[in-house]
Amino acid sequence: MSSVLNCLAAIVLGCPILTLLILGLSGLIQRPLPERLVDRLTKFHVAMGLVATLGILGIMIGTNHSMEVLDLGNFVEIGQEHFHFHLEFIFDRLSIPMVLMTFVLVGVIGSFANIYLQSDAGYYRFFVCFSMFLVGLLFAFLAGTIETLFLGWELVGLSSALLIAYFHERTSPVENGLRVWGIYRVADAAFLMAALMMHHWTDQGEFLRMVNDQPWPQGTSHLDPLASLSVGLLLLIAAAGKSGLVPFSGWLPRAMEGPTPSSAVFYGALSIHLGAYLLLRLAPIFADSLVIRVLMFGLGALTAIYAAMTARVQTDIKSALAFSSVCQVGIIVMEIALGFWYLALVHIIGHAFLRSLQLLRAPTLLRDYRTLENAIGGRLANGQPAWIARMANHRQIQWYRFALERGYMDSMIDQALLKPFRKLFKAFERVENDWLRWFEGTSRPRRQDP
Repeated sequence: MSSVLNCLAAIVLGCPILTLLILGLSGLIQRPLPERLVDRLTKFHVAMGLVATLGILGIMIGTNHSMEVLDLGNFVEIGQEHFHFHLEFIFDRLSIPMVLMTFVLVGVIGSFANIYLQSDAGYYRFFVCFSMFLVGLLFAFLAGTIETLFLGWELVGLSSALLIAYFHERTSPVENGLRVWGIYRVADAAFLMAALMMHHWTDQGEFLRMVNDQPWPQGTSHLDPLASLSVGLLLLIAAAGKSGLVPFSGWLPRAMEGPTPSSAVFYGALSIHLGAYLLLRLAPIFADSLVIRVLMFGLGALTAIYAAMTARVQTDIKSALAFSSVCQVGIIVMEIALGFWYLALVHIIGHAFLRSLQLLRAPTLLRDYRTLENAIGGRLANGQPAWIARMANHRQIQWYRFALERGYMDSMIDQALLKPFRKLFKAFERVENDWLRWFEGTSRPRRQDP
């Protein structure tokens, strides 16, 4: 990259990181910045990042380049095999639209949050997590290596869980935040296993080298069919957990416990699409694996049907919008499986803007509906599709209950996944406490007989 592009790339990545460091350090020393200064700092780094990204896009169009790479070298090297953590960022036809969308939505919703949370006790905490989320998204969208993408993936997950539990004085948000964090752990484990397998089979984690240094969406994979199948399955699990695909769809309405700005930018626009982006970024690698594409299409179709059914019976607007988002993500995954990668990219961007608007508009929309119903003196008509009206009553009741219970997936995930992990961690905690008591020279207090 030329020196101008290097400077612009440094601004895109450096301004959000600097803001996060300033806010984080100010919070650690218990001297939070005033709300007005936090707002101006957030708007400044978003504006600078947006202008710098537009500058990179303009230079690439002017020079007829489809890709620019910012290589920062190896951050960590381990052993003679040179297992390394390579920092590399790619500006191409996939990452630049996603980064532009990110800066626009983060700027709009950040301005909304400044008013929405004004004088709130957790105002400063919200914007620290908000800045962490932006940094994580930039690392994920611009990542040129699987390790860099995983770093951004983790930052997005951590900030999401913290903001779900934003109202920590109540039990429900904290429990839902922990539940979402548990689902994220499954997705992260699958992602990490896929990254290790990629290193084992190819001795590298750079996306460009895996596709013969060709820009997205060109290139062919170096992985053999067995490796493509194994890695593809793990990445599909990771994408399903992060984007709320079946069977992990139940965590998304629970994530709406957080404040409305975080719901809009995370689960309506950006975070919900991160799993689909992972599949889109690695789509050229798995394009020749028919099994993975069939599984991907089937999972997307099942998710879209399930979410469409469930969204129709929700009793609150945020849950209905959450399942509507899942439905659209399922369709996006189907488009990726069919090879319509540019269509999937346009779908992601359009859906992100639409869903953000709907979530921010939801509170006032309910008030407007109530005003309209009071004016007409009755309830607004709610039409029913003809195929549902033709269905037998007992079948309608069965499907309605299935959708109302959200496919019973929450209970299945609890029994098969979360409860065993909780029991295991509690057992580790008891062992740790016993060891600490032995190390300190104290014994466990004896139980008193009643």
